[in-house]
Amino acid sequence: MTEDLFESSVESLGPGAVWLRAFATPHEAALLAGVNEVTAQAPLRHMVTPGGFRMSVAMSNCGALGWVTDRTGYRYDTIDPDTGRPWPCMPAAFSQLATEAAAAAGFEGFVPDACLLNRYEAGTRLSLHQDRNERDMRWPIVSVSLGMPAVFLFGGAKRADKARRVPLAHGDVVVWGGPARLHYHGVLPLKEEAHPFMGACRINLTFRKAG
Repeated sequence: MTEDLFESSVESLGPGAVWLRAFATPHEAALLAGVNEVTAQAPLRHMVTPGGFRMSVAMSNCGALGWVTDRTGYRYDTIDPDTGRPWPCMPAAFSQLATEAAAAAGFEGFVPDACLLNRYEAGTRLSLHQDRNERDMRWPIVSVSLGMPAVFLFGGAKRADKARRVPLAHGDVVVWGGPARLHYHGVLPLKEEAHPFMGACRINLTFRKAG
């Protein structure tokens, strides 16, 4: 890949936030194998918010810590509450991609200890929110899209701030940290548009340094 071609695939979403188009595409087979490996041990499930609402996105985790929500609140835990076992180890392809994407966005030395897997289908959405359950906000969030296209909403430090609509495709990666670390973000309801590699679903891998 030439330098000019690589540069053309990178777009700033503001200070501290970068959109890396097709960054993960060369690794799609290894990433999908990792998804299947993780979900065989910790199946996808629809978690419940503290307010009692069932989330439309199906979720699982891998790594030393897993993000969990239930009636008691949002938190990270070392144990999968559904299986009673530790979360699956993070596949090497996952952690390597996350580290490389963070470095490409200007965040050298990022080593994730948590990866949240989200499975979207047509009509599934994710409301605007902040990622604020992590202990150390110096490290960025790395978000990888696989499968069906989605419109990613990337807002500001306040929920009321206008959100930019980012049309994510298979293999796109968004990284945000520094001044953008606590910006609100979400996903609009997905349209029915099957992907030739992933079928009628979208898998999002969100990497964090949580502990």
